Amino acid sequence: MKIKNIKINNYGNLENKEINLKNNINIIFGKNESGKSTILNYIKNIFYGISKNKNGKNISDYEKYKPWGKEDYSGKIKYELDTGEEFEIFREFNKKNPKVYNNKLEDISKQFNVVKKDGIQFFYDQTGVDETMFTSTVVSMQEEVKLDTQEQNILVQKLANLTGTGEETLSYKKVMDKLNKLQVEEIGNARTQGRPINIIKERMKNIEFVLKELQLYQKDKQSNEIKKEDYNKTIIELQDELDILKQVNIIKICKQNADEKIIIKNNYKNEKNKKIEELKLEKNNLIKKIKKNKIKLKKNNNKKIINKTKNKKIKKYFLFFIILLIINILFFILNKKIIKNNLFNLLNYFLIPIYLIIILILEKNNNKKIKKEINNEKENTNSENEKIKTQIDFIEKQISTLQNEIYEEEKEIEKEQMNLDNQVEVELLKIKEKYKNKLNINNYLEKIENNSNIDNIINQIQDNLNKNKIELQTLNIKEDDITKKLEDMVNLKEEYDKLKEQLEDLEKRNNTINLAKEFLTRAYINMKNNVTPKFTDNLSYNISEITQGKYNKVSINDEKGLIVENEYGEYVPVEMLSIGTIDQLYLSLRLSMIDDLSNEKMPIILDEAFAYYDDERLKNILIFLSNNAKEHQVIIFTCTKREQEILNKLNIEYNLVEM
Repeated sequence: MKIKNIKINNYGNLENKEINLKNNINIIFGKNESGKSTILNYIKNIFYGISKNKNGKNISDYEKYKPWGKEDYSGKIKYELDTGEEFEIFREFNKKNPKVYNNKLEDISKQFNVVKKDGIQFFYDQTGVDETMFTSTVVSMQEEVKLDTQEQNILVQKLANLTGTGEETLSYKKVMDKLNKLQVEEIGNARTQGRPINIIKERMKNIEFVLKELQLYQKDKQSNEIKKEDYNKTIIELQDELDILKQVNIIKICKQNADEKIIIKNNYKNEKNKKIEELKLEKNNLIKKIKKNKIKLKKNNNKKIINKTKNKKIKKYFLFFIILLIINILFFILNKKIIKNNLFNLLNYFLIPIYLIIILILEKNNNKKIKKEINNEKENTNSENEKIKTQIDFIEKQISTLQNEIYEEEKEIEKEQMNLDNQVEVELLKIKEKYKNKLNINNYLEKIENNSNIDNIINQIQDNLNKNKIELQTLNIKEDDITKKLEDMVNLKEEYDKLKEQLEDLEKRNNTINLAKEFLTRAYINMKNNVTPKFTDNLSYNISEITQGKYNKVSINDEKGLIVENEYGEYVPVEMLSIGTIDQLYLSLRLSMIDDLSNEKMPIILDEAFAYYDDERLKNILIFLSNNAKEHQVIIFTCTKREQEILNKLNIEYNLVEM
């Protein structure tokens, strides 16, 4: 597989950038921060898409390379497979899926598998290389090598992982440790305590002990049921007996109450008869009063006329005579002594006629007054008599009403008496019918008739009934306790079954983990016996070529991990080598894996991979790449001209792209 053309519309700090690549060695030269790493990420994101997740980073790749202030976020890449088929990929990074065109420029995007999370998997379908494998083998970056001890150890671990499992991030030992830890923490074994399998087994053992005890309660429950049946039978009989006595007694009491009501009504009727007599007497008295009022009126009028006539005449005449005499004397004296006027004497002479006129007027008024008083008294007497007559009418109505009520009550009393007798007979028949097959009703009727204190009999039966109910309740409480424990037994059995299932699941999971460990061990052994030797042979050849025979053999064992034979024939652990040698070894291992990575001859992309190489090592690796990677496209990102100078000196053809 060869990349032919890279066209970047807008990506990161790159805009309208186009790069043409050739099949041999390609040098992409540029100073630091010129965009080389951006191009490398662009190639990966064109093939696999760009992630919007941070994945442990401070910022996601999508946000990191999104152009500032521009809507366009796209580009295109053209490549050729080993079959000669050419494809063009156009991707808008704001969208999940790219457009895939064949050499006829037909959109064939729908021909490839789609994963919901990542979209179209066209590059994986074509090469069989996923994103993780692409970044861990196809691409080699100087970021993998640091000069401090910690990063050196990380690189050595990656070397060991690659040679042991084929994945630089996958360690057989760590996987086995994790599986063992998972097995102990989430399952447990016979030597552990407090783990799921130990907890379940201990709980099952406790449940088995409790279940044995609960089986004894089942026998108690059967005995309890027999006693309950006896008490229930006795209670029913006593309850029937009590009900009969109560019902008959109620009928008797109701009859007594009804008789008392009839008596009350008769008394009430008698009271009304008595009331009628009282009203009649009152009526007679009122009639007599009317007669008396008439007689009294007549006497008073006569007396008033006689008294007034006699007394008032004398008084009036005498009074006016005295007054007149005094006036005449006064007038006479005044006229003679002081006034001395004849006219005044004349007036004095007219006093007697005036007096007579006054007497006549007064007498007339007096007669009118007497007549008015007589009329008023007559009216008052008549009014009072009318009121008395009204009272008499009211009394007569009361008497009539009371007589009607007495008649109706007599009829009602007679009717109630008949109804009461019938009702008592009907109720007794109902009771006899209800209990005819259970008890002898007549015996209880006789008890009631012959025993005046039936309440004592009812209380005795009630006490007996209550005692039986208490005994039954005691048995019920005991049964509830037994039932609850037996329900616990059911719950415990269910819990036991669930625990058994959980135990089986844990054992299955434990077997699965053991099987996984077994398969992993077999795969690891197979890798060591078959795949790893091939890798180590390729690696030995590559490192020998790159180091010009200084290191000829690379191997791996369980004790020391990855080891290298030095020029003296001594096998030394990789971590004992220099950083530069480890770097060569790391690159050699990746190159040795390239051919087994895919059916396609994948490109070899090196990003500042030779920063810590001296000129001699750089010369050796470039010669190695030129001679042994002819079928692969080599793309070298660099910020120095050392690669160009050495290739020029070696007269090795290359394609230069300047940023």
